[in-house]
Amino acid sequence: MIGYYVHHQGLGHWQRARSIARHLADPPTLLSSLPPPADALGDELPRVTLPLDNLTSPADHTAHGTLHWVPRHDQGLRRRMAILADWIDAADPDLMVVDVSVEVALLCRLMGVPTVVMAMPGDRSDRAHRSAYDSAHAILAPWAAEFSAAQWTDRWPDKTFHAGAISRYAGRRPPPAGTHDGPLRVLVLWGKGGDGRSAAALAAASRATTHYRWRQAGVGADAGVPVWDLLCWADVVVTHAGQNAVAEVAAAGRPAVVIAEDRPHGEQRATARTLDRAGLAVGLDSLPAPEQWPELLVAALAIGGHGWARWAPPDAARRAADFLHASTLEVRRRIAPVA
Repeated sequence: MIGYYVHHQGLGHWQRARSIARHLADPPTLLSSLPPPADALGDELPRVTLPLDNLTSPADHTAHGTLHWVPRHDQGLRRRMAILADWIDAADPDLMVVDVSVEVALLCRLMGVPTVVMAMPGDRSDRAHRSAYDSAHAILAPWAAEFSAAQWTDRWPDKTFHAGAISRYAGRRPPPAGTHDGPLRVLVLWGKGGDGRSAAALAAASRATTHYRWRQAGVGADAGVPVWDLLCWADVVVTHAGQNAVAEVAAAGRPAVVIAEDRPHGEQRATARTLDRAGLAVGLDSLPAPEQWPELLVAALAIGGHGWARWAPPDAARRAADFLHASTLEVRRRIAPVA
């Protein structure tokens, strides 16, 4: 039996968990403070709802630099950890997948449950990350091995499995880009986990390229349009460098301009730079000036979308599920009680 902790920021962690779960014979239990997406209501996956924190001014949330988020006297934190501990005690899982939380990974291991920690890009050499990764049974990296050195430290090579980027759209057959009359079609794909400051800059980009047609997923008239339909419509995609967004662009095989948002540990900057160096997309550390957009879009179109299979192989979710199944069999070898 597998427990699967899903972080509450953005929807990417949840979408990734669902994609992997579809390939597991025994469905994992998802534990999260994030309500499931609207299209997940038909999923027959067991779930445990966890509370969020409830302090507006958290105190000593890093425990003197040893952890990432453990604010003192926070009832939400205490209840979340208590519910997790109660579930582990009752369910006795063979394995916990943690995507992502240092504190949850350590709690599980302190209760004697082996963990598979989902790797994240950027610099994860801080004390808290080292504790979670060092204590993990294994680490699951959602990128191909060829990008490991650029994406993430190679401190744990012997226990890291590279599945490739995981997308809910993997295996679909998108129509070729550019097979239409009219202006170039630009789709903006921005996530819900950021701070939203990009809206004005992207609006300025649209004004600077009036001979192109721009749409933005989840906004205005496109609020209810499925992301896949918008990706298939687009000739080129402008997206942040979050793992889920990039994986979805890769699944659609669309040329892209990938822009890093400012995130802890340089997560998105590492991804954008890796994609740019690999020649898979135009990768930028920050939003460009409006007058740069025509050149950037042309550069993305010149790169094309044919190389994305290197980043997101269509069987990445199945590979991840197979690895978790094998890990479960490995850790299931329990020590017989002393007579």
